[in-house]
Amino acid sequence: MKIKNIGGLSAENLQEEVKQGGRFVYYAFTISAIVLTFKRTSGVYLLKKDESAVAKGMGFTLLSFLFGWWGFPFGPKYTLESIRTNMKGGKDVTDEVMATVAGHILFKEAEKENIGLS
Repeated sequence: MKIKNIGGLSAENLQEEVKQGGRFVYYAFTISAIVLTFKRTSGVYLLKKDESAVAKGMGFTLLSFLFGWWGFPFGPKYTLESIRTNMKGGKDVTDEVMATVAGHILFKEAEKENIGLS
């Protein structure tokens, strides 16, 4: 999982960001070409406490709005789903990301203990 715009923050710093009101989200987008429709998701973004989730996802919303409708039969349906998801601020995956971050921290601690025992 690639997290965008974390700027080299450590796992501990990510935990602190979330405690201060940050969250992790991804956005949906749809691209269509006549009979082909592709519904995809962006990478995961860290949104700090004061950042607008809707504004951050506006590029994906615009992409879907311009290029999502044109596939038959699923283009309009997937486009509306993508736009709805993004206008709600994206899909919040903070719990999933933080579980991975906590696992990373535990792994680092266990690794330190094993090195100390050798």
